[in-house]
Amino acid sequence: MTNDLSHATVDILIVGAGLAGLRALYSMREAGFSVAVLEASDDLGGVWHHNRYPGARCDVESYDYSYMFSPELEQEWRWSERYATQPEVLSYIRHVADRFDLRPAIQFNTRMARAEFNESSNRWSVTTEDGRTWDADTLIMAVGQLSTTKQPTLPGQESFTGAIYHSAAWPREGVDLAGKRVGIIGTGSSGVQMTPLIAAEAAYLTLFQRSANFSIPAANAPISAEEDAAIKADYRARRTRALNSPSGLGFVPNGASALEASADERQAVYEAAWVRLGFGFALAYKDILLDEASNETAATFIRDKIAAQVKDPSTRELLTPRGFPFGAKRPSVDSNYFATFNRDNVALVDIKADPIEALTPTGLSTGNAHYPLDVLIYATGFDAFTGSLLRPDIIGRDGLSLRDKWSAGPATYLGLGVSGFPNMFVLVGPGSPSLLSNVILSIEQQVDWLTQMLVHAKTLGAARIEASPDAEARWVDHVNERAQETLYPRAASYYVGAEIEGKPRVFMPYSGGVRGYRRELERVAANGYADFGIPSKASAGGGTPGGIQNN
Repeated sequence: MTNDLSHATVDILIVGAGLAGLRALYSMREAGFSVAVLEASDDLGGVWHHNRYPGARCDVESYDYSYMFSPELEQEWRWSERYATQPEVLSYIRHVADRFDLRPAIQFNTRMARAEFNESSNRWSVTTEDGRTWDADTLIMAVGQLSTTKQPTLPGQESFTGAIYHSAAWPREGVDLAGKRVGIIGTGSSGVQMTPLIAAEAAYLTLFQRSANFSIPAANAPISAEEDAAIKADYRARRTRALNSPSGLGFVPNGASALEASADERQAVYEAAWVRLGFGFALAYKDILLDEASNETAATFIRDKIAAQVKDPSTRELLTPRGFPFGAKRPSVDSNYFATFNRDNVALVDIKADPIEALTPTGLSTGNAHYPLDVLIYATGFDAFTGSLLRPDIIGRDGLSLRDKWSAGPATYLGLGVSGFPNMFVLVGPGSPSLLSNVILSIEQQVDWLTQMLVHAKTLGAARIEASPDAEARWVDHVNERAQETLYPRAASYYVGAEIEGKPRVFMPYSGGVRGYRRELERVAANGYADFGIPSKASAGGGTPGGIQNN
């Protein structure tokens, strides 16, 4: 790599130094490629660097939400809690970067503004916002699915004399909320996690809710030395279980139908899942996300649990999710969220029935009331899956922009390649298991496979790797077919682009499961990557593209 900080030439340029970008850097460097990483922030970690709000915590068990590429790393790192907090996850990411000497390849404070494919050289030219240029054989977008925030602008916002924060851009020095009147807009995972802690600190907390969602208790606890030793002794088997599961979690899902069990049996299974599984509650039975009647047994159980925690009947009803299947929106994992509404200093406002009209100098007004506030927090989430990919100008063959290509919704092959954009790959993007899975496992699955394909192409001297239009169209159809087999499309969620007004309504993640997705990757590799235009050794024409399998 030549690098004078104004221009660099590399084999592979990665955009993003979060969990995906770091894993790609490690693996592709180990494979012998020259690699550089562009990171817009001043430090690594991605969402775990920016989401520092009170209560920020992983919703996948720590031992599963970690890299599996290094058994030595697994054994030496000591998690302190079942569900790691943001500071601990960020410490882990920094440890990995330092242990494997990844920082020298990362250019911090460097945001990609434009990338253009040069058809004569089969290389990407990338320009950053500060005017520097980078030249690479391969461009890998590792920008994350939840990294471009939704930034509401309410009427009168400029007149508000209090402080405004966004959960995904929380000040590093923290925020002193003691004695303050605080408002939170949003009841997704961020709002659910921060509410109990802020309620305990603030003089008064008002939560503005548009719609209630299901939430499962984290059942978080410190990890004892005995538990740590037992998990590490079984770590390889645990990883194997995760790789062969639908979701990438380290436990064996229930293979029975909820409808096959008696009412008493279901109650016992759900009780056990409630106090342990967190996000994995949706796998307490195999058909909770597939069958409406089975789903309703789980939804009823959760609604009853919510009711038992909330004393006030009207508040209880507002907090009870209705109108969509459990799990069709990603459920939150909480610590005493519902019980927080029993506090005298906490109020819940239904902004679906009484919409927000404006901010005033002293607070927030709805159609029916004015709420005095010193601090307003937007826990309004992200432009999921595509927001960060469509922010820069990305220009492929024949001057085609990615924005135009995806104007009706994202289309990919395997969630990795995009027809019309040679030598460009997306990690855990639309069309991959992504946020329907333990995302760090899906990252590793994709990175290892992509590294093998790039090595294979280099061995054959293939200068251009591009998903064929037919392969892409088949995959888009397959993703949609698998989604229709589930209950996911029955909710207005970020899975379908419902979080942004005007965004195309397309089901984006792959619901065929981690194991099913791996089989598709293996099939494409066994066919010599012909669907990516890589010729076989024997013939420049390559192999015959295979069909999509339902696994």
